[in-house]
Amino acid sequence: MSDFILQNEGVIRFSVFAIVLLLMLALETAFPRKTRTQPRFKHIMTNLGIVFIYTLLLRLVFLLIPIGAAVGAAHIASLKGWGLFGLFDWPIWIETILAIILLDMAVYWQHVASHKIPLIWNFHKVHHADRDIDATTGIRFHPIEIVASMFYKILIVFLLGPSVLAVILFELILNGAAMFNHANIKLPQWLDKVLRLVIVTPDFHRVHHSVYRHETDSNYGFNLSVWDRIFNTYIAQPKDGHDKMIIGLKEYQNNMPNNLTWCLKLPFSKSNKGGIK
Repeated sequence: MSDFILQNEGVIRFSVFAIVLLLMLALETAFPRKTRTQPRFKHIMTNLGIVFIYTLLLRLVFLLIPIGAAVGAAHIASLKGWGLFGLFDWPIWIETILAIILLDMAVYWQHVASHKIPLIWNFHKVHHADRDIDATTGIRFHPIEIVASMFYKILIVFLLGPSVLAVILFELILNGAAMFNHANIKLPQWLDKVLRLVIVTPDFHRVHHSVYRHETDSNYGFNLSVWDRIFNTYIAQPKDGHDKMIIGLKEYQNNMPNNLTWCLKLPFSKSNKGGIK
């Protein structure tokens, strides 16, 4: 199984991405959680347009810098014996589980930093400016933030030294989880209550997209929900309730966040003040 995953990484990653995205979009249509404020088709096209641009940019950057992104970094670390896992001779299944958990924690802290450091927040605003969070919001990030995020993941991979398989599985899980927990899906309360004990659910993460700063500065997890509880950044429910809460950023409650060009220019805009209001 591991050899099959390694040999067909690109096809598997795209297939999982497409299947999860289409499934989430279908569920959002059948069981919507919130009423939309923006035209759905244009919203989806804007967010997928951002994905298309940063995918091309990533390919260009790592064509010029032959690290091979996070998976390539894992291969280099394995050959060089770099990282924490290189110090131990654990069974592959134990190493894989531990690697996924530690990488997930690293993404949690990256997310915290993206809110606390003004320069990073300027780019992360593109994600938070979305007024109708849905599955496509989970993959809506400014291209420069995506490139910087990949270099961060490469650094963590070099420090940990996980297997190539572990990194591929982690990125598959993270990508799928991001689309799921941003999805505009109404889960039964009992199911949400059970799932959020382990993973981040749509209602769990939606709090993070509130216009209120104290709610925006909470629920940072993308996959495992435990980090917000451990590091005291967990808020169970939004102050205004899910039906009435306002999504996005206070200063951009207009149609501009649904415009692709505006999203790309936002970090460089004179009106972008850098801090959370």
